[in-house]
Amino acid sequence: MASRIRAVDWNTTSLGPIEDWPIELQTTLALCLNTDLPTAIYWGDEMRLLYNDAWSPIAGEKHPWALGRPASTVWADIWDIIKPQLMAVVETGKGFRVADQMLPMLRGGRVQHTHWDYSFAPIFSAEGRVVGVFNQGTETTARLSAQRALRASEERLEYALGASETVGTWDWDIPNDSVVADARFAKIYGVERSVAASGAPIGAFFRLVHPDDLPALQSAIDEALKTGTIFSQEYRLVDADGSVWWVTAQGRVTLAPDGTPLRFPGVSFDITDRRVVEIALRESEERFRAITNSIDQMIWATQPDGHHDYYNQRWYDFTGVPQGSTDGEEWNGVFHPDDQDRAWSTWRRSLVTGEPYHIEYRLRHRSGNYRWVLGRAQPVRKEDGEISRWFGTCTDIQDIVDARDILSKSREELAREVEERTAKLVDAQDQLRQAQKMEAVGQLTGGIAHDFNNMLAVILGSISLLEKRLARGEVDVGRYIEAAKDGATRAASLTHRLLAFSRRQPLQPEVIDPNRMIAGMSELLTRTLGEHVSVETVLAAGLWKVYADSSQLENAILNLAVNGRDAMPRGGNLTVETANSYLSDEYAQDNAVAAGQYVMIAVSDTGTGMTPEVMAKAFDPFFTTKEVGKGSGLGLSQIFGFVRQSSGHVKIYSEEGVGSSIKIYLPRHHGEVEAPVNIQGVVKQPGRGSVSETILVVEDDQRVRVFSTEALRELGYTVVEAASGEQALTLIRAGLKPTLLFTDVVMPGMTGRELADAAKVLMPELNILYTTGYTRNAVVHNGVLEGGTHLLQKPFSLDQLADKIRKVLDQ
Repeated sequence: MASRIRAVDWNTTSLGPIEDWPIELQTTLALCLNTDLPTAIYWGDEMRLLYNDAWSPIAGEKHPWALGRPASTVWADIWDIIKPQLMAVVETGKGFRVADQMLPMLRGGRVQHTHWDYSFAPIFSAEGRVVGVFNQGTETTARLSAQRALRASEERLEYALGASETVGTWDWDIPNDSVVADARFAKIYGVERSVAASGAPIGAFFRLVHPDDLPALQSAIDEALKTGTIFSQEYRLVDADGSVWWVTAQGRVTLAPDGTPLRFPGVSFDITDRRVVEIALRESEERFRAITNSIDQMIWATQPDGHHDYYNQRWYDFTGVPQGSTDGEEWNGVFHPDDQDRAWSTWRRSLVTGEPYHIEYRLRHRSGNYRWVLGRAQPVRKEDGEISRWFGTCTDIQDIVDARDILSKSREELAREVEERTAKLVDAQDQLRQAQKMEAVGQLTGGIAHDFNNMLAVILGSISLLEKRLARGEVDVGRYIEAAKDGATRAASLTHRLLAFSRRQPLQPEVIDPNRMIAGMSELLTRTLGEHVSVETVLAAGLWKVYADSSQLENAILNLAVNGRDAMPRGGNLTVETANSYLSDEYAQDNAVAAGQYVMIAVSDTGTGMTPEVMAKAFDPFFTTKEVGKGSGLGLSQIFGFVRQSSGHVKIYSEEGVGSSIKIYLPRHHGEVEAPVNIQGVVKQPGRGSVSETILVVEDDQRVRVFSTEALRELGYTVVEAASGEQALTLIRAGLKPTLLFTDVVMPGMTGRELADAAKVLMPELNILYTTGYTRNAVVHNGVLEGGTHLLQKPFSLDQLADKIRKVLDQ
């Protein structure tokens, strides 16, 4: 910069030749040029700018043009800010300093908000007059941005942890034995918030640990302190009132180079619900085994190729063979030698053709004698018809065979023995019929019994605890009521999923803009999947509309997203994508779907992917690869049922170690999205009624009818009840003028639809709301509700009833 200053022709400026510059300017400039600090001088009335090499980056793209020019020209973009500051120094003779001053500088052709620390100091002449201003400055924009980013990151972390009251963090300063924890951690461990925030000895957080779990916990901590390995321990906490809950603690010790433990940060969270579910699951499985083993029939199952891999206890009790000795193809060894070839031949034919297996043969009893047995088996097929399993039974029919032998004897012998054998024959026939019934039931009970037992365990357990608490006069029972309601809600959800898989759920389709729906779900998806999953939406421009049930479609997308998250235990990327698609005739024929224009919605993840075997079973009901208690196995089957019921198509693409993409194809709808209806009228409190509104409840099940009538009266309505359609019509003909008819669909005698049609003849303006657990197509055709039909699916809660009644009346 010294060279640049000497090279300027100063004669053309108000400063004049360098050799004539005042001694004050020369002295200050020498100081400026000989320091590594960014410094500059504003001299004279025009505040002409001189600066050193360290200050030149501050001028940016204006360097070296700025040298010697007036400050008002150089800093035209920020002159309104620094001019008053410079003038104040000149006028008062006092310097000043500012920190993090925001200056909107013109950089790269656009105004950027920059921040600066700088100072202005007066330069005096010999006469004591201010003749210039000495400037030092440093840009702080990058530092402030980094600080803001750090604060934002910390706020996001605190927000994420604060989203759950059951997750707490700690940081143990080991040399000083001081544990600093957040409020959530303090609450879990029964420590005062102020004590935890200021730091407390580690022993203060052991006060509630169950005595039986304390030795293992201390041993795990000692191991972590010694080795620095990851610490993870589950244990119980016991409150003063005897309440027990489970927590898990995870963290890792930081060791000094010499192995001395220094810090031990970590997290702890409540896992009571998970442990309760695990215990309930074990109890449910034990009950299921007890049920299957109490059945008189021998139950067995095989893989698609006929490989036997399951027998119930009755098989081993009957044959007396060791456990597992008849797995695979060894079962034929317990048949009578004269029956083995015939049994093999019949079984192979069933395996090849898929025909039901039905044969009588002699089976070696544990006594060593052979007894006649009826062997039957049915295949379980996938959606495409491929056999996935065989389930079979063996029924002891020796008494029936003996009876047949008796019938083949002479009439004299038959007359003598008929009285004795008749009772045995009847019993044997009953056993045979029971075997046939149990064979059919056995093919359905597995998955359903498992899930319903879990839900019933929660409901019955909560009700039992509720009963005990109320008997003791305690009123803090809300969590038991919520647990029972949650179990019932999950049971209702299971029935809805079964209906979805069987394509018998009533759909309420509407015209949908999929892009708008997915955009509206972005926040829900981000919140549901957690911060370790990055959610991206790729929405195609000009996307077609579809005609489908919006709630079912939202649930399908959300279920696929949750499955994708579960496939990425260490986090990853989840993408929801839309596109217009065309399914060709060839593809449509291969996949049993109509050719034509479709809207494709794809949910893709970067997870573990699926094997071909898993993909082949993915849509089977109750099939899941998740851990026990982590899923019902109905999610994908429900999506499959809904899409098929909507005349669509669903396809899985997956590669192990790369990820999966599940694509839903829904037929294109030719039309526009309907504008939301703006309902005009009297504004009422949501869900509440008026005594002027009369509801006629028609329900043949007394318990449901009592609940509905009491609930509606609680909501403020006038309620009249009837146990049948005929009784309801009698009330209307007698002069009853209900505002709304709330009727079950399936009733003995007159159905709900027949009642509604008859009532409409008498009262054309009567509002109708149907309720049902299974429609039988009474108000649903091809799985879709008729236009203008209102339906409340059983089972329903008080809030759902209130909301639906109010919507029907307001419309």
